[in-house]
Amino acid sequence: MEITFLRAGFLATLLMLSACDDPTPPAKADTAAATVLEGKTMGTFWRVSVIDLSADRAEELRGKIQSQLDGDDQLMSTYKNDSALMRFNQSQSTSPWPVSEAMADIVTESLRVGYKTNGAMDITVGPLVNLWGFGPNKQPVKTPDQAQIDDARAQTGLQHLTVINQAGKQYLEKDIPDLYVDLSTVGEGYAADHLARLMAEEGIPPLSGVGGWRAGQPRHECQR
Repeated sequence: MEITFLRAGFLATLLMLSACDDPTPPAKADTAAATVLEGKTMGTFWRVSVIDLSADRAEELRGKIQSQLDGDDQLMSTYKNDSALMRFNQSQSTSPWPVSEAMADIVTESLRVGYKTNGAMDITVGPLVNLWGFGPNKQPVKTPDQAQIDDARAQTGLQHLTVINQAGKQYLEKDIPDLYVDLSTVGEGYAADHLARLMAEEGIPPLSGVGGWRAGQPRHECQR
């Protein structure tokens, strides 16, 4: 599965439909009939504008989008104690932990980027993120002291996390019990890519945006 990660923010999809053999000039954007679908996900909101779609079809699509985004949130959230990621984080086991193919792909790509950037992107910095109050925990009453920072830093490191693919199954393995993975840097970007794939499956060429960053399918030459 090819994954492109984009910066976090809100989800917005602009869907543009046209045909190469239609001699009629395309309608102006401000006069086209658009249906706006929206909802909440990952502590923010998503919005999709769809051109020339029936009310029933639009509502069906809205349900599919919401269901998929809810599933992505349940996979990667650090704010849901029962998410797939948090179950791994809360476990003290250093044995291989079974995960979905999607989770394995996300972590594999995150590790690849982490190593390529010499740790500039590090999905294991959760203990430090939480210590400074930027995670699901409350803001600290006072600034953490150096001993606390050093202790949290000792629980981080890309080298402590491994993705295992074995006999058609996927696992995450940590070699220190308190390793805490935080996918906040990639979660909504993955969701945007996943949304783009859903739109393609539904036959709607997408342009998906997250926090001003976009991912989509290039238009055919005759549509430019």
